[in-house]
Amino acid sequence: MERHSISRRSLVAGAGAALALPALMTGRALAVTPDQIKKRGRVIIGIQGDNPPWGYVSSAGKQEGIDADIGELFGKELGVPVQFMPLEVANRIPALTSGRCDVLFATMAMFPDRAKAVQFSKPYVANQIVLLAPKTVAVKTNADMGKLTIAVARGAAQDTEVTRNAPPGTNILRLDGDAASIQAVVSGQAQAVGGNIFYIRRLDEAKPGVFEQKLTFTSIYNGACTRLGEKEMNAFINTFIDKIKANGELKTITDKWMKAEQPPMPERIEGVPFTAA
Repeated sequence: MERHSISRRSLVAGAGAALALPALMTGRALAVTPDQIKKRGRVIIGIQGDNPPWGYVSSAGKQEGIDADIGELFGKELGVPVQFMPLEVANRIPALTSGRCDVLFATMAMFPDRAKAVQFSKPYVANQIVLLAPKTVAVKTNADMGKLTIAVARGAAQDTEVTRNAPPGTNILRLDGDAASIQAVVSGQAQAVGGNIFYIRRLDEAKPGVFEQKLTFTSIYNGACTRLGEKEMNAFINTFIDKIKANGELKTITDKWMKAEQPPMPERIEGVPFTAA
C-alpha cells in the first residue's frame, strides 16, 4: 500500500517536472542556426498574409509583395526553398517565439517594446504611419481625431501612433489585421483609419476618389526578426541585408513595389539593437 502511494507521488512529481521542463528550456530548445535550416532543407518565413504591397496571397495562391520578394532572396542565400507562413498582425511575434517559423519578414516596425521580445536585424525598408479618412471628414490636427471612431490593426505601428497622438477618450477601434481595419472605414463602421502609406491604394480600389491622407504621424523602419539570443541567425541576416543593399537587389524590389525612392537607413535606432547580445 505504501509502495503504491510512493509510486503515485513519484508519477505526479515526474509529470510536473516534465511539464515545467519546456517552460525552462523554451528559448534554448527553439534556437535555430543557418546550418540547421540548410540541413532541414527549407526555411519557414513568417509574413503578412493580407497587406499589399508588403505581403499578401495572390489570386493564384502565391505569396507576393515586398517582404515575399526579399524572403525569396533570403532562401536563395541559404540555398533552400522558402515556406511562407501568412500571419495576421497580432500573431507575428507569437508565431516566431513559439517556433512555428524561423524568421519574420512581416512589416515589423522597429520599436523598443518589440525589441524586448524579438531580435531585430538592420533596417531594410522605410514606411510612414498616417491617418486616412473620407475627403468630407474634416481633420486638420491631432485634436480633430477626438470626434472620430478610428480603426487600427491591433498591436501594429498604427495602433501605437494613433493611441499616442489622439486626444484622451478617442474611440479607437482595434481590429485583427489591416484588411479588417480598412473594411471598417470603407463600410462606415469607423470614420478614419490609421495605416501606412499604401492604405490609400486599397481604399481607392474599394471607393475610388473618396479617401485622402489627413495626418502623418511618423516615419518608421522595418527589420527582419529572429528569436532573442540567436546570434548566428542575426549575423547571417545582417550580412544578407548588407549584400542586397550593395548589389542593388533591394532597390529593385522597393522600386517595383513602392515606386518611390527610399531614404537612407539609420545606423542606429534608440532602444532597438541590430546585433544579438
